[in-house]
Amino acid sequence: MPPESTDKRIVRSKFRPARWLRNRHAQTIYPSIPWAWRERPQLRREVLKLPDGDETAVDWVVETEETPKTAPLLIILHGLESSAESAYARMLMQAAAARQWRCCVLHFRDCGDYRNVLPRRYHAGETNDVRYFVAKLEREGQFGPMVAAGYSLGGNVLLKYLGESGAGCPLKGAAAVCVPLNLHECAQALNSGISKGYQRYLLKRMKRSVARKFDPHTAAFDWQKAMQAATFAEFDDAVTAPLHGFENKDDYYDKCSSVHFLKHIERPTLIVNALDDPFMTPDVIPDAGLLSAQVTLEVSENGGHVGFIEGGTPWRPRFYLPERLIGFLEPLTVRPGL
Repeated sequence: MPPESTDKRIVRSKFRPARWLRNRHAQTIYPSIPWAWRERPQLRREVLKLPDGDETAVDWVVETEETPKTAPLLIILHGLESSAESAYARMLMQAAAARQWRCCVLHFRDCGDYRNVLPRRYHAGETNDVRYFVAKLEREGQFGPMVAAGYSLGGNVLLKYLGESGAGCPLKGAAAVCVPLNLHECAQALNSGISKGYQRYLLKRMKRSVARKFDPHTAAFDWQKAMQAATFAEFDDAVTAPLHGFENKDDYYDKCSSVHFLKHIERPTLIVNALDDPFMTPDVIPDAGLLSAQVTLEVSENGGHVGFIEGGTPWRPRFYLPERLIGFLEPLTVRPGL
């Protein structure tokens, strides 16, 4: 853990790992085991038509008759190759629904079981879809205060959006977890040691997704180079960059790393990162000078990548993040005078 900071913008996390799950890889992998989190909220699907003619999916938690019309709305942004089916999204949806909040997961293009229309996908800096969705909700005025939470790649997108929006952001606040704040550092971390295993697994999924959407004749990138990519950096150089208008992977990482946008955030924002996250290194933790006064960076020695299992038993684990995130966001949804 870095030396204790006297700046309140960087704080030491109160999280302590379960005695039976201290290893960072166990913390990372365990939530994906089917029995780790069995609950599945009932969802309804909305197709979101986007301004450029593309579309994506929004999964809404089905509301009860007791849900107030002015209930807060929580928007969740998922991680790389993930969806509303992920355990971390389901447990946060459940925590929000327990408070009679409205809640939805905004899918990135071509994620989950929904295929977008245009010959493109998503990336760590794509904020236009979030911006359009939030503005649409604000314009329609059907909800109470809006807040958001993002995980991993979704956290990077959320923080970049907050920084770009500044004081004009319609959200009352936000929380982001295990964020790859510096994409250069994270690409290097995933190409070393045991972390290469995560890289191989995710690259296999990414290539499968690309092959489902394109073929050697329709791809707007070097197909052979893409399919032979052995690292995230090679894949981003071959696919992500050319598909989304970047010169190369370095241009993409430079322009989309959320660390460059933290100083411009004007809404209360919590970032929770773990020093033992196998998807990155402690070097991604920025100096306090790079954070705006509205940002609180909570640094934990343990937690893995979106794990943070703090207790319970192997058959009924207790997770730290849902209550921590909701606990931070809830005061921001209270209307003055209530």
